[in-house]
Amino acid sequence: MGGFWDFIAWMFWIFVFVAYLMVIFSIIGDLFRDDKLSGWLKAVWILFLIFVPFLTALVYLIARGNGMQKRSIAQAQELRSAQDAYIRQTAGAGASAADDIAKAKTLLDSGAITQAEFDGLKAKALAG
Repeated sequence: MGGFWDFIAWMFWIFVFVAYLMVIFSIIGDLFRDDKLSGWLKAVWILFLIFVPFLTALVYLIARGNGMQKRSIAQAQELRSAQDAYIRQTAGAGASAADDIAKAKTLLDSGAITQAEFDGLKAKALAG
């Protein structure tokens, strides 16, 4: 029976250690994301994280937790706007290709171009 509870305790401490590592990496990421903090202060925070990690993490989260959230939200918004711009750009290129194919299909239906010319125009629109 002791083996089962030893396993449970071992799993608990692994969970605590992984959660601790996530907090440390979040703090380090936030330190380097903050433009207002000087390089010397960043170095001091890193040194304290190395030598007094638990206390430093607790102090950092209490003192700078609100700014940490704001910087994280700002970064997420920047990434979202860049992604939206890329999607709009890609969708615009796809729409023009679809428009070109639709125009070529209209010309094919009217008899102005042959099937081979339509296939060439379609391939050109899809490639570009």
